[in-house]
Amino acid sequence: MKAVIPAAGLGSRLLPATKAQPKEMMPVVDKPVIQYVVEEAVDCGIEDILIITGRGKRAIEDHFDRHLELEASLLQSKKHEHIEQIKTVADMAQIHYTRQKEAKGLGHAIQCARSYVADEPFLVLLGDTISFGRKSCSRQLIEAYKKYGTTVIAVEKVPLTKVERYGIIEAKQVSRGVYKIGSLVEKPNAQNAPSNLAIFGRYILTPSIFQALEKVKPGFGQEIQLTDALALLLKTEEIYAIEVESRRYDIGSKIDWLIANIEIASQRPDLQKELLEYLKILVKRRPA
Repeated sequence: MKAVIPAAGLGSRLLPATKAQPKEMMPVVDKPVIQYVVEEAVDCGIEDILIITGRGKRAIEDHFDRHLELEASLLQSKKHEHIEQIKTVADMAQIHYTRQKEAKGLGHAIQCARSYVADEPFLVLLGDTISFGRKSCSRQLIEAYKKYGTTVIAVEKVPLTKVERYGIIEAKQVSRGVYKIGSLVEKPNAQNAPSNLAIFGRYILTPSIFQALEKVKPGFGQEIQLTDALALLLKTEEIYAIEVESRRYDIGSKIDWLIANIEIASQRPDLQKELLEYLKILVKRRPA
């Protein structure tokens, strides 16, 4: 199976940090967001990946390329550990790139992958969302696809006060953590939301999605919404949702970016002790 990573968004929620830097290149501890996303796909055995970029995203391509001058400098300084780190980044997968020439939404970005995936199902991982858990979100989806053989999307429960930020599903539970979807709606208000099951940012899509995307009209924000295309696809194909077991971080959000840095660093043996000691001091400093 191939993987597609849409990474063409403008990152406006993280301005001014993303004015000249792709949001997917924002560091979480010591790695950019998109490296975590690529690693999740590679951990599932996927070695063929398409990243959909846009103007101002060249840093993504540079990150996954070789940097011979840096390698030579590190070799001269005998920093062999760092050399291995950057070589691993360049060699972890066969990564291809295409540009979304206009910001027309996630559905339009997926359309840019049509010739790449051809007539095969493919995994989609949003480039600004990372997750960690006992079993990765992508691995859960792949296992579900093997069982159901149709489109599968990841969902998680969110507070009703936050449903307007996400695509929301109406669904019937068929087993623990597995739902058969009846309908989908993009960013409803709390009063009209059919549930609090929010689309997570991980999908396995069948090639039928491209016919649906051709027919769907611009929706929320005058963009081609993937959620709207999935709703259209429901007329001809069953779609299942899997409630994820992993912890999700939306790095397009400032608070989630900060939380991700703290929580991930707190689990790193080389950083844990000093970070936790500092956080204890910080709590004591807080005014009453």
